[in-house]
Amino acid sequence: MANIGVLALQGAVAEHLACLNALEDVAARVVKTRAQLDDIDALIMPGGESTTMGKLLVEYELMRPLQERIKQGMPVWGTCAGMILLANQIVNQDWTYLNVLDVAVRRNAYGSQLNSFVTRTVVEKVSPEPMPLVFIRAPYIEKAGPQVEVLLRLNGHIVAVRQNNILATAFHPELTADLRFHQFFVNMLNGAA
Repeated sequence: MANIGVLALQGAVAEHLACLNALEDVAARVVKTRAQLDDIDALIMPGGESTTMGKLLVEYELMRPLQERIKQGMPVWGTCAGMILLANQIVNQDWTYLNVLDVAVRRNAYGSQLNSFVTRTVVEKVSPEPMPLVFIRAPYIEKAGPQVEVLLRLNGHIVAVRQNNILATAFHPELTADLRFHQFFVNMLNGAA
């Protein structure tokens, strides 16, 4: 049984928990404290507001312990704001948060809430069938380092990557009924992805 936490400081926590609870052999847990962080095998960092989440990581004294767990190999998946928190460079911003993913990410790259959109496409490493992708005030990656595997480009922009134990998506799989991305993350934890 995999114990997978969802960082519950802000954002789409309930949606990720629901997706995880729909999978077999997964125990979904809320993570707000150091003790809860120490009690999980993997972590999802949900979409939300990256600046707020970054401040709360500091306030809850989770920034450094989380960074250390990721560096030690704990699987982590950042969706949207979570991807921004993982990045080691944020375009047009002179500070970063966890600095564990070798990418340069652009916040709100597609524009405002009004520019949010849904599309369907194949993400080959995840599934041969098209899947729905929900972009809400989404970032995208402008540059990825040599250790970063690009899982998806959309209209020339990098929107999904994997670097060792780190998965990051600019879109929100938790806002659809499609569980394939969550299963892909569970498979990463099990060493099968």
